[in-house]
Amino acid sequence: MKQWKRVLCVILCFLIVLGIAGRYETTAHASELTNESIRQKEQEINRAREEKKALQNGLTDVKELKKELEASKENLTNYVTQLDAQLVEIQAKINSLKEMILTKEEEISAKAVELEEALGVQQAQYEAMKSRIKFMYEKGDMLYLELVFAAESFGDMLNKAEYIEMLSAYDRKMLDEYVAYAEYVALCKEGLEEEKAVLDEAKAAVEEEERSLNELIAAKEQEVYKVSADIKSKESAIQEYQAEIASQNETIAALEAAVAEERKRLAAEQGRKYDGGVFTWPAPSYTRISDEYGNRMHPTLGIERFHNGIDMAAPGGSAILAAYDGTVVAAAYSSSMGNYIMIDHGDNLYTIYMHASALYVSKGAEVSKGQTIAAVGSTGRSTGNHLHFSVRLNGNYVNPRNYLGG
Repeated sequence: MKQWKRVLCVILCFLIVLGIAGRYETTAHASELTNESIRQKEQEINRAREEKKALQNGLTDVKELKKELEASKENLTNYVTQLDAQLVEIQAKINSLKEMILTKEEEISAKAVELEEALGVQQAQYEAMKSRIKFMYEKGDMLYLELVFAAESFGDMLNKAEYIEMLSAYDRKMLDEYVAYAEYVALCKEGLEEEKAVLDEAKAAVEEEERSLNELIAAKEQEVYKVSADIKSKESAIQEYQAEIASQNETIAALEAAVAEERKRLAAEQGRKYDGGVFTWPAPSYTRISDEYGNRMHPTLGIERFHNGIDMAAPGGSAILAAYDGTVVAAAYSSSMGNYIMIDHGDNLYTIYMHASALYVSKGAEVSKGQTIAAVGSTGRSTGNHLHFSVRLNGNYVNPRNYLGG
């Protein structure tokens, strides 16, 4: 009997020491479960901070661009070509930023859901810990003593001692998990705030780039008007304009001739045929028709001249659609047309889309009616964001409204 009591005392001392140590000892178990998640959150926060910094450092310096362009003003064609390259670059930045904004909004929604779930888990852990602490406060170490003294045999006592150790280990595990999860929740909150900061920065960057774009377009418009007014005589201005139109026509006629040659080569095969269908409006975001087809007062020369298409004023970067099914025979740049596309619809019918800020198709591509082929811009001899849309039939310009729906 005395031997049994001696063993019991040793075990109780061991349990008391273990219980005290258990209250302060840290275990690796819970941290191992969440370390990867925590590291991932820290990396996401660092990435968001880098994105924000990159947005701040990547804004266009309009003053510097204007300074660089100043030297080319003596030659309007060179000036327009160089400025157009900058307009295209800025519009590409704007498009990229808008895509980033959409992505960030999706990421923020996902992170908000993730944070809500994490807060739910944390609250559940808190309630469990609170219940456990209340129970331990009420029972204290007496619970362990009661369990030991209630043992019916030495073997039963050892089983209960093992059970007490399991309870102690569980308590330590629960506490470690709660502490680790609290850190995870804090990082989720911080990550969400950083992503929101990146989103705000991206939106501000879009506004800033759009201001830069509009400032350069305004400078270009001013220079075009200035050159037209400063030319020695109105006659020379008219000659320059006529030379531009002649150059456009030569380019387009050469493209048509190349297509005609290709048709001859493929004469034995069934070529493309225009089936007489109605064209879709190529600039669905247009706000007004700024110039109709036909004779008009030229905006910079102040004289009546024939206008070979319809001008659709539309927001920069908005979609330009293929008016009808066809084959792209040109997707290029010229100083007068800017970025332009020409589509062959068969039966010597072509459509031309000028002054784009970006081209999304290449020569030889097959396109469908309503397909996005470019973005509205103000490249070439243009004084504002719009689409110049022309239709040619059998080598001559015709009124686009003859083909467009209502």
